[in-house]
Amino acid sequence: MLDVAVIEEPAAAAVTLDPKRARLLAEMAEPVSAATLAVRVGLPRQKVNYHLRTLEKHGLARVAEERRWGGLTERRLVATARSYVVSPAALGPLASDPGRTRDRLSAGYLVALAARAVRELSQLLRRAGQTGKRLATLSIDTEIRFSSAEARARFSNELLAAVGDLARRYHDESAPGGRRHRLVVVAYPTPAGAPAKEAS
Repeated sequence: MLDVAVIEEPAAAAVTLDPKRARLLAEMAEPVSAATLAVRVGLPRQKVNYHLRTLEKHGLARVAEERRWGGLTERRLVATARSYVVSPAALGPLASDPGRTRDRLSAGYLVALAARAVRELSQLLRRAGQTGKRLATLSIDTEIRFSSAEARARFSNELLAAVGDLARRYHDESAPGGRRHRLVVVAYPTPAGAPAKEAS
């Protein structure tokens, strides 16, 4: 089971947005039968079987095992991932694109960058899975509490200078076999109620 699966197909995205199917997926972290699921979610078994077939059809659930009881076969299904993210690719031409955003200091531009990262990473993950290779990535996630807007501005300027210096030192346009990597650094206010992170 994957930790996170990215949904790229519009039909699969629509399936996960249905509250009943989303609830069923949430209950399927471990292999489970339709009968057990029906009791857990309070739906008739026939309805649960219908939803499970739909989840299977779109690659959101799979058969984990089959058990024979007399003349009957009990299928136990499991979700294909612990959690799911819908790729902007599922929206086709409506998907956000940072290239169409004029204001590079806007929250909309930041959202478009995040959407592009999800879209591109889902494609790269799919290719890596097909070839059996591990995808090389780097993630930094920290939280900083600035004392003032001026301190935030000073930090931004220093960060830009540091990243620019590193990029100039390590970028090699003519390296044989070199591979381009996209680096995106974002900052936004931490939402109220979000758990605090230690600065590292």
